[in-house]
This record gives sequence, C-alpha cells and structure tokens, in this order.
Amino acid sequence: MNNRARSAAIIVAIVLLDRVTKLYIRSSLSMIDLLPVIPGFFNIVHTENPGAAFSMLANAPVEWRRGLLVWISIVVMTVIGTMLWKGSSPLAESGLALVFGGALGNLIDRLFRGTVTDFLQFFFGSYEFPSFNVADSAISVGAGLLLLDLWISRKYGGPPGPQPASRPA
Repeated sequence: MNNRARSAAIIVAIVLLDRVTKLYIRSSLSMIDLLPVIPGFFNIVHTENPGAAFSMLANAPVEWRRGLLVWISIVVMTVIGTMLWKGSSPLAESGLALVFGGALGNLIDRLFRGTVTDFLQFFFGSYEFPSFNVADSAISVGAGLLLLDLWISRKYGGPPGPQPASRPA
C-alpha cells in the first residue's frame, strides 16, 4: 500500500469509527444518562458541544461561532491535505491523516447538527477532564505523532533512511 492510500485508509477509518460511535451515543443515551465504566475514573455520557475544543466559544453568538469553526476546520484540513499530498515521513503522514480524519469527523457534526457529540468522560482525582470523542482522540494522537516526528528529525538530523550521496569536489 502506498503512502497516500495508507493515509486515505486512516482518514476513512477515523471518520467511520467517529460517525458510528456518535450515532450510537445519540440513539442510546439521553443527555442525563451516565454509564460508569470505571467508577470514579471513566464514564460514558452524552454531551453536545456547540464550541471548539474544551467548549471554547460555546457561549459565543451562534450566528458567527458556527461559521468561524467551520471555516477554521476547512482551512486546517486544506493545509493538512496539502502536506499529505506532498509527502513526508511515514510517522508524520500517519499523524497528519489522524488529525485530518478527526477534523473531518467533527466538521461533519458541525455542518449537519450545529454541535459536536462528545461521550468519553475521565476524572483524575477531583479534576474532570472535558468530555471528548473519537475524532478528538485522533486529533490528539495525530498531534503527538507529529511532535514525535519533529523530535526524531531534530535529534537525528532527519528521518532514518538512505542519505544522499556526497558529490566529488
């Protein structure tokens, strides 16, 4: 499988998994349901986030919030799509594909519902981490892979592989 096909497969897998899980949550749980998976640590819930990550802009006027978030998503996906098309290391391409798939999953929610369905809820002691979904997870893991790729390329002077042949003087 070539790099572009692998990236496309990652994107499709993330979008499908994101859609299926969100549809299941919306059809199975009301907004007041709570399913403890690991009591005091991990619950399945049903929340609808009208804003961006961590509910940023959730209280902003609907008229411009939705347009702004859709526009930002499209710009980010265009940049990531261009980077994927140009090619990079396999680690960076996997990270970019995860971010693209996650952004597309959340964009679909924003376009057709006006909100993003979140359902994974974690607690760390008394701290409640904001609820999130498969798309958000893919974006976070993808960003982590991009940082790892950046660290590897800086530490070792570039991706592993054949080095260019030196030219005679």
